[in-house]
Amino acid sequence: MDSAAAEAMREETDSLGVVRVPADRYWGAQTQRALENFPIGLERMPPALVHALGVQKLAAARANMALGSLDRAIGEAIAAAAREVADGALDDHFPLPVWQSGSGTQTNMNANEVIANRADEVLGQPMGRRTPVHPNDHVNRGQSSNDTIPTAMHLATLLELRDRLLPALDHLGHTLAERAVTFGDRVKSGRTHLQDAVPVTLGQEFGGYAAQVEAAATRLRRLTDDLLPLAQGGTAVGSGLNCPPGFVDAVLDAVRALTGLEVRRADNPFAANAAHDVFVDLSGALGGTAAALAKIAGDIRFMGCGPRCGIGEVMLPANEPGSSIMPGKVNPTQVEALVMVCAQVQGNHVAIAHGAAGGQMELNACKPVIIHNTLQSIRLLGDAARSFADRCVAGLAADDARLADLAGRSLMLVTALAPAVGYDRAAEAAHKAAHEGTTLREAVLTLGLMDAEAYDRVVDPRALALGGGTEVEPGG
Repeated sequence: MDSAAAEAMREETDSLGVVRVPADRYWGAQTQRALENFPIGLERMPPALVHALGVQKLAAARANMALGSLDRAIGEAIAAAAREVADGALDDHFPLPVWQSGSGTQTNMNANEVIANRADEVLGQPMGRRTPVHPNDHVNRGQSSNDTIPTAMHLATLLELRDRLLPALDHLGHTLAERAVTFGDRVKSGRTHLQDAVPVTLGQEFGGYAAQVEAAATRLRRLTDDLLPLAQGGTAVGSGLNCPPGFVDAVLDAVRALTGLEVRRADNPFAANAAHDVFVDLSGALGGTAAALAKIAGDIRFMGCGPRCGIGEVMLPANEPGSSIMPGKVNPTQVEALVMVCAQVQGNHVAIAHGAAGGQMELNACKPVIIHNTLQSIRLLGDAARSFADRCVAGLAADDARLADLAGRSLMLVTALAPAVGYDRAAEAAHKAAHEGTTLREAVLTLGLMDAEAYDRVVDPRALALGGGTEVEPGG
């Protein structure tokens, strides 16, 4: 190493000895060891988890000061540094990969070291000396990685659900509902098994999509209650060793004040450290949300396919050129992006379930992979739902001529005839029209099943779509 590079490093120590650390980084010896010992993949611990750790460390500093177990000057410096972590100002100082210790110990120590060094700097002292602020003795006081990381997992997930995914789903639901109102009672051919069915309105379809999204959001909101109990206070194995009386209540009060979340103490700290079943339930609900969004996206892709040689009932917004070789082509790119997100979320659920099953005795040792996949699913669904709403759904337009043409040619209008002429005669008319390439009306009139006036009264696509139609006595 040349002299310039050597000058850019500093020496820090931990229980194993001396480690060289980049001089401009707030992390310390244990973080540097982890960075060198886990050169695995490109995935980093999620920023949302890092920010939640900032909240947790800030709350712990306030609790320790309130209990008189932390010097006020040191506590305030820790709180100031933790606030910077919570606000994302120090994200560049959290370099560790997801693929580390299953407890997340390295990430907890990353936070402790960054906050300690930054606090020392705030107090006018150089980084790396671990004085007057020590990462373990002061920043981690009353805590263990084994209760701190699950606490941060819950906080990060609650905040990302509240601030990102649920607002995005609400926005998508409202956008779909607005399209339902705009499309109104435009009649179109219904489709079951991807085959022609009785008429519906475009507004009914989009109202159904809005209801799907609303139901998905409702399920997720119900599950947030299960994330409110926090593991804080269990320390290493759930017994609370080294956690002073009053600490947990003070931490919870501080977290409530900082986040507005009605968090509470876990009923059983042993289970809170050792098991993360709630993340499996949540991931299942995220998978259900992905299934709903993929279904909606797929329907819109089908309705927009063409535009001239497919269904073409709705016109997709032209966001960007669709082809490098076919000029003028418009592709359903927002649909495709959303469908890929949904596939990723479904895959994440498998990893989360395996991770939750990976706990032994008093500790689940797959915490990083659980929270990485959970937060990725939340982030992807939130971002994709909002983009889909703004760049696809809001710009959809109905092709009235195409809707009317397809609805009028559907042979499944014959369903309205069955009460009047009987199932078998109605089926005969449908088969005749299909075989001869005529309309259903022509086939009915040719067979003498009805006169034109009666047919037009009974087979009214709009009335059928709206759940009505003219009642006709059998044989009428």
